[in-house]
Formats: sequence, structure tokens, C-alpha cells
Amino acid sequence: MLPVFSWVRLHNEGAAFSFLATQSGWQRWMLVGLAIAFSIYLVIEIRRLPASDKLTGWAYGFVLGGALGNLWDRAVHGYVVDFALAHYGDHYFPAFNVADSAISIGAVLWIASMLRDSRRERAARTT
Repeated sequence: MLPVFSWVRLHNEGAAFSFLATQSGWQRWMLVGLAIAFSIYLVIEIRRLPASDKLTGWAYGFVLGGALGNLWDRAVHGYVVDFALAHYGDHYFPAFNVADSAISIGAVLWIASMLRDSRRERAARTT
């Protein structure tokens, strides 16, 4: 497709960057449990979020959507299907999927919202 991008089909039984992928299978249910717990946390946070805080809402939404997407794959299939591979020469970034991309975008937005909130708090203390 592109000299820096390839379509692949990989089954990731671990977490990010295939962390724990070589374990005996217990990691599947631990990761399912973590995804459920974190998704519940995000739903609670979304419900408490003021409607005017759009940036944090988008951040939580992206992370929650990605977590649920990977949760589905892991619970139903026992692995997450990764299919996008970025590379340059002999250097490869770990394969990823749409859910991973959503989590990454959400994380960047979440950091941006925390920086915004920190600046607002600092400005409020100085006035």
C-alpha cells in the first residue's frame, strides 16, 4: 500500500505491544477484568462530567470505545486482532487496530484536558 504501512492480520493475546502474550492464558481474563473495571470507571466519570467539558468528554469517549472494542475481541476470541503495521526500513512499530488508535487519540485528548485544567487552576490561584 504505502512504503511505510502494511495490512497484516495478527492475533495479540497480550496487552499493549504484546506484553504478556507468551503467558499460559490467565492474562486473557485478567485483561478482560481490567477492561471491564476501567470501562465502569469511565462511565461513572462521564456521568459526573459537566456537559460544557467537551474535550474531556471526547477523551473519555475515545478511550471507552477503544477499551470496549478490544474487550469484545479478547472476551469472544481470546485475542485482539491487530491489522495495521507502520514501518520504516527495518524498523517496525507494533501492529495495532482501530480500538488501539481510539485509545491513543483519547489519551492525547485526556492529557490535553488535564493540562488545560492545570493551567486554569494555576491562573485562578494567581488572581
